[in-house]
Amino acid sequence: MTGKEIREKFLAYFESKRHVRVASSSLVPAHDPTLLFTNAGMVQFKRLFLGEEQRGYSRAASAQKCVRAGGKHNDLENVGKTARHHTFFEMLGNFSFGDYFKAGAIEMAWELLTEHYKLPTERLWATVYHDDDEAADLWHDVIHLPRERIVRLGEKDNFWAMGDTGPCGPCSEIIIDQGEERACGPDCGIGRCDCDRYLEIWNLVFMQFNRDEQGNLTPLPKPSIDTGMGLERLTAVIQGVPTNFDTDLIRPVIARTEELAGIAYGQDPALDVAFKVIADHCRAITFLITDGVLPSNEGRGYVLRRILRRAVRFGRLLGFKQPFLAPVGQKVIELMGGDYPELLDARSFIDQVVHNEEERFAETLDHGLKILTDNLEDLKARGERRLPGDIAFKLYDTYGFPLDLITDVLQEQQLELDLSGFNEHMSRQRESSRQSWKGGLPGELPPVYQALQDLEATVFVGYDQFEAESQILAIIQEGAAVSGAKAGRSVEIVVETTPFYAESGGQVADTGTIRGPDFLITITDVQRLPNDVVIHKGEIKQGEIKIGKKVVLAIDAGRRRQIACHHTATHLLHAALRHRLGDHVKQAGSLVAPDRFRFDYSHFTGLSDAVLAQLEVDLLHDIQQNLPVNVSYMPMSEALETGAMALFDEKYGNIVRLVAVPGVSLELCGGAHVDQTGDIGFCKIISESSVAAGIRRIEAVCGAAALRYLQEESQELSAVGQRLKAGKGEILARLDKLLQRQRELEKEVEALQGQLAAARSGDLLERVRHVDGVKVLALEVDVADPKGLRDFADKLKDRLQSGVIILGSGRGDKAMLITVVTKDLTDRLHAGKIVGELAARLGGKGGGRPDMAQAGGPAKEKLPEVLSEAYGVVAKLM
Repeated sequence: MTGKEIREKFLAYFESKRHVRVASSSLVPAHDPTLLFTNAGMVQFKRLFLGEEQRGYSRAASAQKCVRAGGKHNDLENVGKTARHHTFFEMLGNFSFGDYFKAGAIEMAWELLTEHYKLPTERLWATVYHDDDEAADLWHDVIHLPRERIVRLGEKDNFWAMGDTGPCGPCSEIIIDQGEERACGPDCGIGRCDCDRYLEIWNLVFMQFNRDEQGNLTPLPKPSIDTGMGLERLTAVIQGVPTNFDTDLIRPVIARTEELAGIAYGQDPALDVAFKVIADHCRAITFLITDGVLPSNEGRGYVLRRILRRAVRFGRLLGFKQPFLAPVGQKVIELMGGDYPELLDARSFIDQVVHNEEERFAETLDHGLKILTDNLEDLKARGERRLPGDIAFKLYDTYGFPLDLITDVLQEQQLELDLSGFNEHMSRQRESSRQSWKGGLPGELPPVYQALQDLEATVFVGYDQFEAESQILAIIQEGAAVSGAKAGRSVEIVVETTPFYAESGGQVADTGTIRGPDFLITITDVQRLPNDVVIHKGEIKQGEIKIGKKVVLAIDAGRRRQIACHHTATHLLHAALRHRLGDHVKQAGSLVAPDRFRFDYSHFTGLSDAVLAQLEVDLLHDIQQNLPVNVSYMPMSEALETGAMALFDEKYGNIVRLVAVPGVSLELCGGAHVDQTGDIGFCKIISESSVAAGIRRIEAVCGAAALRYLQEESQELSAVGQRLKAGKGEILARLDKLLQRQRELEKEVEALQGQLAAARSGDLLERVRHVDGVKVLALEVDVADPKGLRDFADKLKDRLQSGVIILGSGRGDKAMLITVVTKDLTDRLHAGKIVGELAARLGGKGGGRPDMAQAGGPAKEKLPEVLSEAYGVVAKLM
């Protein structure tokens, strides 16, 4: 079987067992600040296991994209050195949310492995938690596995937990004995070593307890199942190859690298490591970029940059001097695009990102490697085996070398790193990074909200109704649940049914009122809890409210219509961008408000005014066509087959809402939209800018907001014309003429100032002092900027011919300094050292060349004193 067939057989088998086939979620976990990347199949189901979300099914199966290259699960440094470690891999998993439990999981796993994958039963073993008699008996009594092939292990190996607290339970691993030839020695055995003879292929987690902060375990009301089996590892076993890299999932990527390098794989163990690293890392790079991660200096982008740069470094070992990762990545797309079509959509974008990043790093890689090599040779010459931490930090900070890349080079030469010294230099960055990823688990809601977890999801009727009748189910005041509240108090209200849209998907929340016969509440914010209970936040303006009261909820209809205009416009703009720039363009974020919208998208370069103007023409065309905006509901799989755009960091249920503008746009979206594109009226782009590396932002206004913007712009232009005494069509010419005259006057002023400075310089030279035979002139001058200071110093130098000139000016926000040393004295005096010492006395710093250096400092009141001390500084530095 091919790897593709093995993946499909897994999913089809569990579909036959009444599991819903669920598409892989993004490598960027949705709404989970505790994870850098999706690292297991259960990540997208975490809220189902916590009971915070319902999806309409109790059984699921998936082939999940995973990356383990940061945080708790980090396999980066082992890649290429073992048979089975990867940064990117696919995890096959089946899940039960309160449906079947241990018996079902064990029976189905055994049936699939032995009857469908045809693995030999005599080579299969099972591990169980040491006191899980139930699982051990199931393996023996139901599966008929001999007791001697059922191994009991402790908590480290066979007990799984989502976190320090929360759902947890014992697990059972299915092991295959790959034969004595794979053994690490006579003591080889399950639980005793980590070699490849006894290979874990599937982990069955029995989620049956909840662990509290004291460590107490209480049974869950609905025990669940979470399993995980690496596709690459299973494929290696079924195909009978020695490593995961020899499977048809990865070997073709290595073959592409062989072709480009002109070197054969399998001839040199050291070079084989490089082949494996490049193949693995290219898979990770390709999928991460597709899911919206771009190289940067922090967070996920930094991990991607480390992976990419590590691949480039290993490419040097294969002789690559020019960029090579992009064509290797294209082989990954060719292999996996059929199963992950988003790769095909992003093909050109991936190619551009990888090529640009590799080219950028290649400029510094060779120089950095030379510095590292020179330092290592010096170490060896001195008989030392440890690279100082400050050198490693310089390579990291100046040349962008990830620590693991430095460590790789050291390991190859049997050398060590002064890690503590490196960490001292890195402490600030590491603390900053730690803080940026600090976040609570999704289940850690305030207790007052956790008390609402058993409520039914709030029914939303706001797509079709702007007003609805309902009943108050809960009232929250100052963080506590109350039975009633009076006028003047801020409250949070939960009702059965609402027309209010809760903030999500970039669209802001509705505002409006909740009223009864004798009370009125103004609503200013609406939020949705993980279990889809909607919280209405506002203030009681009059009367008193109580739980159980009947209410009428009404949104601000005019505001909602403006929001809808802007939301539909984002869909039209997304389509126009893809049409003009290419299919690599993908939404990377948005804000939809009543008065504007912003749209973030993946693209590497800014847009010209001409392109922005053409986008406005495209939008106007789609608006004037007055196309219908059709909304329909269907299963997720069916929606994706239509070609609908989905945001990979967005949460979707099994049944999704499809928003279609015929011939223009097809997107999965839960937001508010107009009925016809003509309702938008007009869309005006007001800015285009960069947000991050590879991410651009467009801001625009529609409808009444667009009219207001154009009116304000017109009024401002009219006022400019009046001040310039220019009519319509004359403003630019008049302005150009004025600017030209200003430039001429500035040149005249500059020439006059030069003449004045030259005239003054003769008098100023009378203030020269001799310090150990060297002429030194230190003056405070009235100069507005550093350039004027330089010009003045040059004129004095020409007159002085030999000596040191130190000028200072306090005319700006801070003191400015310049030091000039004539060429004949630079072997005795260094301008940078002189100005540096003087700047320190002004609370600043600076430096420069031996013959000229500039600096500054905030304590400009000390400038006269510092200049008087300059002669002594020159004498000291001689």
